Amino acid sequence: MTDQIQTELAGGVLTVTLARPEKKNAITQAMYAALAEATRRARTDDAVRVLMFRSEGDSFSAGNDIADFIAIGSQGGGQVIDAPVFHFLRALADLDKPAVAAVRGRAVGIGLTLLLHCDMVVVAEDALLSAPFINLALAPEAASSMLLPAVVGHQRAFEIFALGEPIDGRTAVAWGLANRAVPADQVDAVAVDLAGRLAARAPNSIRKTKRLMRDAEHLWALMQREGEAFGSQMSSPEAMEAFMAFGQKRAPDFSKAG
Repeated sequence: MTDQIQTELAGGVLTVTLARPEKKNAITQAMYAALAEATRRARTDDAVRVLMFRSEGDSFSAGNDIADFIAIGSQGGGQVIDAPVFHFLRALADLDKPAVAAVRGRAVGIGLTLLLHCDMVVVAEDALLSAPFINLALAPEAASSMLLPAVVGHQRAFEIFALGEPIDGRTAVAWGLANRAVPADQVDAVAVDLAGRLAARAPNSIRKTKRLMRDAEHLWALMQREGEAFGSQMSSPEAMEAFMAFGQKRAPDFSKAG
């Protein structure tokens, strides 16, 4: 268990904290392994009634750690589906207890798509949510290719994916991606209050309700299909150009791609 993922159980709420603020909570494979373990615990431990995701620092998550993912891409696309990130995604698909998220600052890539698996989301009014997969010549993940259009509509979802431009917290609420938009200094308190209220509800009733609202096997099947697309793109010339451009702080040049 990496100390960059911290867990605490109190009052039936298992709080999982992204604790890599110096890197804007960019997620490494070691962190994904810890997130998977915590999410599986939330599902199987009777003492846990609610899972809550929060973060330290000024960002929820900058998304995947680029250096980490370049290393996976260099091994070939077939390795991606076996990476710890997919253990976490499977755990999210299977989770049948309520999940709450407290989001401040940037929520990029998995920082946004994770929210699609949360049942209640509190965002800062000035939070910035984005899914710039195509900017990195990649593909959507976490079943977001289905879940995001289902929430915000095809056109808005396609714009989020294709242009990679962020939306703020107020827009996230207006579009159905979050339940509450509050000042940044109130996000954690509001999320804790909602998680506590959920923990006080009839646990079996909540689990059965969530199972009826989600098809875990369908989500996992789609995650695997997305993983194949994501993996093949990771080893592509497009992605290599995007990663190089990211490291060199320049715009990628896809003019010769095709």
